[in-house]
Amino acid sequence: MSPQENVKTLHQKYIQSLNREKRWVRFYQAVIFLVFFSGWELASQKQWIDPLIFSAPSKVWGLFLTKIQDGTLMVDLGYTLSETVFGFILGTFLGTFLAAILWWSPMLSKISDPYLVVLNSMPKVALGPILIVALGPSFTSIVAMGAIISIIITTIVVYTSFKEVDPNYIKVLQTFGANRFQIFWEAILPASFPTIISTLKVNVGLSWVGVIVGEFLVSSKGLGYMIIYGFQVFNFTLVMLSLLVIAVFATVMYQLVELLERKLIKNGS
Repeated sequence: MSPQENVKTLHQKYIQSLNREKRWVRFYQAVIFLVFFSGWELASQKQWIDPLIFSAPSKVWGLFLTKIQDGTLMVDLGYTLSETVFGFILGTFLGTFLAAILWWSPMLSKISDPYLVVLNSMPKVALGPILIVALGPSFTSIVAMGAIISIIITTIVVYTSFKEVDPNYIKVLQTFGANRFQIFWEAILPASFPTIISTLKVNVGLSWVGVIVGEFLVSSKGLGYMIIYGFQVFNFTLVMLSLLVIAVFATVMYQLVELLERKLIKNGS
């Protein structure tokens, strides 16, 4: 066998092993899913857990069908999803923009460093009432809540990535007469794409948390309102339905970010 054929054979075996591993991963994920929901249903039916508090998958599914038929679930989901997407995009963009400003001005970064630490340690949820008073009990205040919870951590993480870019890249560009904007655009930003993508993944969860908390405080619709209303009337099946819908769509957003990551890596390679 020639060296080329040997390499090709090894590559095929490697691809087959990856596909086999992927199938096993999917299999175990499906097993965990089935065991969890069947165990939940069985525990509720046998009253090993309180069915009033923890409900059951069959009850949640029945309520889901009812809410789909009367259209209320889609309205509440659309409201929360739009708030989350806007908050996610706004928080990530502003955080990255602030990180770029700090990289651009080392003096400003030194001045703002202790304040970033303080803001990052502050519980952002506590700012909810202030935002509602400042912006009013509206869509805007909830989007702001979804954004503010991720801005500071995005700024810190992305700025740290900007600073850790290999200085040799910068020296090469400076040798060819590149200005600071060209250095940022050609070296700093592309080298930080993996960190920015990782930050996007974190911000998916943070945005959902911020929006749901905002809806707890002020909204009369949305999945957060469904949760609060369910607690008020002791309809814990409604609460479980809302939580599961949030989990599903948060997972979908996460998978979309992973798809973006794969496309960027493919284009970069």
